[in-house]
Amino acid sequence: MNLPNMITIARIGLAIVIIPLLFVDRFDARLVAFLIFLVAAFSDLWDGHLARSRGLITDLGKLLDPIADKLLLAATFVPFYLLSHSQVRDAPFPWFGDVFPLWIVLVIFGRELFITLFRGYAARRGVVIAAGPAGKYKAVFQNIFIGSSILWYALHSAAGRNGWEGPVWGGWRAFHFSFSVFVLSIAVVLTVYSMIVYLRGYRGAIPARRTG
Repeated sequence: MNLPNMITIARIGLAIVIIPLLFVDRFDARLVAFLIFLVAAFSDLWDGHLARSRGLITDLGKLLDPIADKLLLAATFVPFYLLSHSQVRDAPFPWFGDVFPLWIVLVIFGRELFITLFRGYAARRGVVIAAGPAGKYKAVFQNIFIGSSILWYALHSAAGRNGWEGPVWGGWRAFHFSFSVFVLSIAVVLTVYSMIVYLRGYRGAIPARRTG
């Protein structure tokens, strides 16, 4: 147990805390969820940097880090879907039709499940493929979308309780809506693209392994 692994474990705990806060229709609760998410997202960069720069990469860290990443996705994407499809919705979701599409949830988690299983299959064949830039950019845009969506719900809670109306609030809603859709679209494209890149990397590594 070293510092990077302790940070990763803390990120797992933070992801769990976010879940109930998202279902509370109050600005302060969702603002706390937003701040916790920021801490969790940046801690992912921090623990990875510490592990690489100080030579603290361990088997435990290799196991816990992807678990923490996927748990943070589940702790936000699943509540987004449930909140947007609830019969009593406190805010429309920033997507066409005001709901979070199921196919996006399936694409995001389907990719993660497939890569996890395929990585294990490749490892058994002696092929290890490092994460590429596409996968890292995918994670960045996913995190930007998650953060903006939590903030979206927090501001809607405040607007409902304080009766915000007028061009300023309407303009912000339009901007936030467009920004969320734009970022999520890029994240979905990178999700699929990074999987294709990973599969190509595996195919390219097979001949090299056989002839090496």
